[in-house]
Amino acid sequence: MRVVLANPRALGGRVARWLPALQAALPPDAQFHAPDRLDAALAILHDLPRGTRVVAVGGDGTLHHWLPALLARDHELGVVPLGSGNDTARAMGVRGATPLQWLTHGLNGATSAMDTGLVVWHDHLGERREVPFLSSLSAGFDAAVVARSLNGPSWLSGLPRYLWATLNELAALRTWSIDITVDGSHCHDGPALFAASLNTPTFGGGMRATPAARTHDGLLNLLLAGPFTRTGALVMLPRLLLGWHLSHPRIHTQAYERMTLLAQGDLPLAADGEWLGHARTVTVEARVGSLRVVRAIGRARSTRSREG
Repeated sequence: MRVVLANPRALGGRVARWLPALQAALPPDAQFHAPDRLDAALAILHDLPRGTRVVAVGGDGTLHHWLPALLARDHELGVVPLGSGNDTARAMGVRGATPLQWLTHGLNGATSAMDTGLVVWHDHLGERREVPFLSSLSAGFDAAVVARSLNGPSWLSGLPRYLWATLNELAALRTWSIDITVDGSHCHDGPALFAASLNTPTFGGGMRATPAARTHDGLLNLLLAGPFTRTGALVMLPRLLLGWHLSHPRIHTQAYERMTLLAQGDLPLAADGEWLGHARTVTVEARVGSLRVVRAIGRARSTRSREG
């Protein structure tokens, strides 16, 4: 069974203009849905037969909200990347063509396994929460940027919106005291600007944060920064935007399977560019090959290496 599921609210609502053309291009045996509410989209995904080919029309936020249902029902995922971020689509090689071309590819292309991440955390009240993610988990400064970007100018999207939020967060620069253990080995104890975990090479709408990251190697990639003064952060962040940050002495990267964060105070969290909340204890782990996806040709070869 093949289904196209579109988020008409993606890309600030501009996805809606593509929907008639996408629906008109469907083969007779494919269903088309464009629910206006998240609960309606999740109901559709849960009602579909297990293992259905689902072509999602939207960006990272859309995929993030639909991911629990995709995993629960073992659905196959194709992507038409019409969102503000599209870091997951980039990692799948889904870029540089038209939406109609990616629709055809998503409906008919072969699938291969993709890793996902799982974050489990406890808030200041001790309540346990659990969320899967596709592209990245942000803790600290970058998560605070996500929270700030939610209130950004409506005419900004993607990387420009992220940059706007970043500059405004710098004006109120904070660090967080974090104890980090990676695969059983103690990694860090003290102040940090952020501790991001990436499944994809990019986050924030295209920043090449962890170029060695692969979505099919069974690993996530820690990007740890800090501590930085405001001046130091202003110097480092342009290097991050350009992909020149890895040589900085206060930047640390490490591939891992499981990581634990213990924070003194409330640590802001975000996943796939979506705000999660604040945490005191956080566990992040890779879920190997947990999702079948339709990559672009040449992106389906599986490797496993500890890069980073």
